[in-house]
Amino acid sequence: MMRSTMRTLIIAAAAMVVGATAAQASGEKIELPARNWSWQGGWNNVFGSFDRAQLQRGLQIYTEVCSGCHSLKLVTYRNLAALGYSEDEVKAYAGAHEVQDGPNDDGEMFMRPALPSDRFVSPFANDQAARASNNGALPPDLSLIAKARKGGANYIFGILTGYEEAPEGFPLSEGMNYNHYFAGHQIAMAQPLMDDVVTYADGTAATTEQLASDITAFLAWTAEPELEERKSMGVRVMIFLAFFTILLIAVKRRVWADVKH
Repeated sequence: MMRSTMRTLIIAAAAMVVGATAAQASGEKIELPARNWSWQGGWNNVFGSFDRAQLQRGLQIYTEVCSGCHSLKLVTYRNLAALGYSEDEVKAYAGAHEVQDGPNDDGEMFMRPALPSDRFVSPFANDQAARASNNGALPPDLSLIAKARKGGANYIFGILTGYEEAPEGFPLSEGMNYNHYFAGHQIAMAQPLMDDVVTYADGTAATTEQLASDITAFLAWTAEPELEERKSMGVRVMIFLAFFTILLIAVKRRVWADVKH
């Protein structure tokens, strides 16, 4: 009885130590990799814009690697025209997927090829099915992931490039993977990107860093597809305000020119 009690206490103490270690790890400050993204602006791209070739490579990665687990529920196929695809190319991409529609005249639901107006088809019918296929973990929808996570693009890039062997003595749970940039350093998602996991249609070398950069750019676009238009509008507004200010100053000087001060 005494031995059983001691064993229980030892196991409980060990669990507390492991829990405290994990909590401490999750509370530590993690420095994300800082990168200069084209859409954020810079000396060679003052106002910032997306690289269309990079966005197309990012779509290819999503299609071949990410779409088996992660959805893009807020993106429609016709949005892909903004990436530089023609109307026929968008129709062909959409048509490669099936969506449920109906009911038909017999009151039954049926499957049909997706149309450009349809949203991206989710890989699972519902969250329960998604959890069942991923050992209980729910893969997040990626539509707004670049805005939903602190650090945005740098966070996504960091997670995708942060997979490492767990340090000696680190209490890595069964079924989890060590990630340098993930809070607590334990992540359920296995490393998705490795060199040459896809063959780029444009011939770009598919290194892990290049892959991570491209899918990050694509997910930044899905989160803010209106970004370039918004920046363009802001520039036009600033130009108008500058012109209007100059006009007001000129009018003021003309109106008060003959008045002694």
